[in-house]
Amino acid sequence: MISRRAFVCALIGGSVTAPMTAHAQQTGRVPRIGILANFRGGVPDLWGAFIEGLKELGYVEGRNMAIEWRVSEGKYERLPALAVELVRAKPDVIVVPANQNAVAAQEATRTIPIVMIGVTDPVGSGLVRSLARPGGNMTGVTGSVSPTIAGKQMELLKTAVSTVTRVAILGNPGNAAYSALVTEASNVARSLKIQAQVLEARGPDEFAPAFTAMSKERAGALLIIGDGMLTLHQAKLADLVVKSRLPTIGPNNLIGSGVLMSYQTSSPDLWRRGATYVDKILKGANPGELPVEQPTKFDLVINLKTAKALGLTIPTPLLARADEVIR
Repeated sequence: MISRRAFVCALIGGSVTAPMTAHAQQTGRVPRIGILANFRGGVPDLWGAFIEGLKELGYVEGRNMAIEWRVSEGKYERLPALAVELVRAKPDVIVVPANQNAVAAQEATRTIPIVMIGVTDPVGSGLVRSLARPGGNMTGVTGSVSPTIAGKQMELLKTAVSTVTRVAILGNPGNAAYSALVTEASNVARSLKIQAQVLEARGPDEFAPAFTAMSKERAGALLIIGDGMLTLHQAKLADLVVKSRLPTIGPNNLIGSGVLMSYQTSSPDLWRRGATYVDKILKGANPGELPVEQPTKFDLVINLKTAKALGLTIPTPLLARADEVIR
């Protein structure tokens, strides 16, 4: 039975909370999933895993499900307008992959259900009231319970390069989680007696100046904060990482392109789990009452080919902790 609250939300927000089959029969239209993305292709283990997760639950695009894409192409300033445009299309549920996307979607609608995937610290960011009872119209799976993942990355980098005393931290300040992640990484660096050099890149044209600054200040290693814009321009970024010869910990998608290590949540698993939330909401669940899931699997990947090219010997205990070692 559909609750009165869910029924009212459906009327106001254009979302229908009946089961998928009943929804199609009664309205003559298939469920519509709105996606407010930063990039659509190039990382098949992300959106690809999400679409595959939907397929495993019985949703096939063009047959019994439609997708409305709105893509920022890494230009986060476009997100508010894209979110409003997506809401006007009246999808039954909106899916968002990052903090800034979640903020834009929530500002555009308080009624259409929103499923977040990979958002950092949704409680601290003010997106939900609590993980157990998020309230409002947003729920989903977090990429990290808190910004502490950035501190863990700094610790791993220090373990791999024990002599390092200065680490550059590169990220996109347009990312809503950037400030908290940089603060955490910098605090941990200080505790390890490492001087942190914080560098910003809002677009690919700012990559080269950032690497020039690292060289000028003689950074001994690099921590890259994962971001959609960086992923979109990963080839250019990877080229600079290789040329810099800096031991780097960064996003998993760069691990085969010059990055020494990556430490992050298991992305495919995360995105498949996001699909289950869409299914539950389309079948009548109230997003405000669906607990937000926390990540359960973090992957440490070490590229020994890169280590060899840099003349580094990775400590045996660290190799033993790795989930994957590229030889």
